[in-house]
Amino acid sequence: MAAEHPEAPKQLSVVAENVGSHLSEVSRDIVEHVTAKVPELGRDTTVIKVLQASIAENIATVLHVFENDISLDNVEAPAASLEYTRRLAQRDIPLTVMTRAHRFGQLRFLEWCLDELDRQGVDHELFTATNRRMLQLSFGYGDRIAENAAMVYQQERDHWLLGQTAARAARVRDILTEKDVDLNWAEPALGYRLRQNHLGLVAWLPTLTGEGEGLARLDRITNEVARKLDCSARPLFVPRDAVLSWAWLPFGSRSEVSSEQLADVVERSDPPVHVCAGSVGYGIEGFRSTHRQALRTQELAAAASPVPQFTDFSTVAPIALMATNVDDMRAWVWDILGALAVDDENSARLRETARIFLDTGCSYTATASAQILHKNSVQYRIRKAETIMGHPVQKGHSDLEVALRAVQYLGSTLLRTRPA
Repeated sequence: MAAEHPEAPKQLSVVAENVGSHLSEVSRDIVEHVTAKVPELGRDTTVIKVLQASIAENIATVLHVFENDISLDNVEAPAASLEYTRRLAQRDIPLTVMTRAHRFGQLRFLEWCLDELDRQGVDHELFTATNRRMLQLSFGYGDRIAENAAMVYQQERDHWLLGQTAARAARVRDILTEKDVDLNWAEPALGYRLRQNHLGLVAWLPTLTGEGEGLARLDRITNEVARKLDCSARPLFVPRDAVLSWAWLPFGSRSEVSSEQLADVVERSDPPVHVCAGSVGYGIEGFRSTHRQALRTQELAAAASPVPQFTDFSTVAPIALMATNVDDMRAWVWDILGALAVDDENSARLRETARIFLDTGCSYTATASAQILHKNSVQYRIRKAETIMGHPVQKGHSDLEVALRAVQYLGSTLLRTRPA
C-alpha cells in the first residue's frame, strides 16, 4: 500500500470543517435518509428524537476526529448513541435493524464528505489519499461504535427482559392455578389477550450460556416462530430460569397451526434451541391446557436420547401421557418387544418396518411404498421381527404399536444395549 500523502490529514481537516458548518442540515438529511431506508424503525416519536440526537452526535464526533487527527483509541461512543441503542432494545427492535440504519447513515455521511472533497478541486493523487484516509477513519470509528452498541443492546435487552419477568411470571402463575380469574384484570396486566386461541411452547437451551444471553436467545426464537406462523400479536414470553422459558403464541380466531413450519424454524435455529409445543386451545382453559401439554411433552423430550430439537404434543400425546415413570415404561417396552428392544441398527430397521406396517393397517404393499422397498423385503423383515419377538406382529396389536411409538420418540432411553 502506498505511503500516506503528507497533505491528506490537512485536506481532510478542511473537508470536516466545511461539512461541520452545515451540521444541522447534514444531520437532518441523514435522519430522513435512514428512516426512509429502514422503515422498521417505525414512527415512534421518542425513538426518532433519540435517533436524531444520536446521528448529530456521531457526525460531530467523526468530524472532530477528521479535523483534529484524533486517534480512534481515544474515542468513545456518544451518550445519545448509547441511549438510542437502549431504546431500540426496550422496544424489541432487532439489532440487525440498528446495524442497517448505521450502514445507511454512514453511507450518506460519506457522500456529503466526498461531495465537499470534490468541491475542493484538489489533484487526483491528493483526492485519492484524502478519500482513503476518510474511509479508514470513518469505518474504524463505525466498527468501534457498532461493537460497543451491540454490547449495550444485549445488556439492555437482558435487563429489560429480567425486569419484566417477576411481575409477569406471578400473574401467569395466578392464571394457571386459580379457577376464577378476572379477565378484565388479567389481560391488561399481562399485555396479552386471553379470549382467543393459543399455542403453548416450552423452550430451553442444551447448555448454560453467559448471564442473560440465554434468555435473549429464547426470546428471539419465540418471536421468530410467531412471525413465521403469522401470529395475530406478540407472543407472551415468560422466562423460567437462565436457559428455560414458557411462551404462548396468539392465534386470534385461527385454530389450525402448521407444525411443519414451527419445526422448520426451530430446527434451523443456530445455536440449537429445543422447543416443545402443545395443541391449540381457546380462552383461559385453552391457555392452561396447551401449557400443560407443552410441559408434558417437554418431560418426554428431555428423557429421550438423543433429545429432539422440536416435539409436538399431537404426535406424541399417548406416549407423553403415559410416560410418568420411565423405568416402568422401559420394563413394559422390553416385555412387549422382547429381544427386539435392542439398541442396534438391525433392530432399529426391523422396528421401523413393523411400526409402519401397523400404521398402514398391516399392508405389505403400503409399507413397501413408504419405505421404498420391495414387498418381499417387507415380508422378510416382518417375519424376522416376529421371530425375534417370539409372537406375530398382529398379536397384541395396540400394545405393540404404542411400544414401537414410544421407542421412536424416546430412543435408546427405552432400549437394552445388548440382548437379554
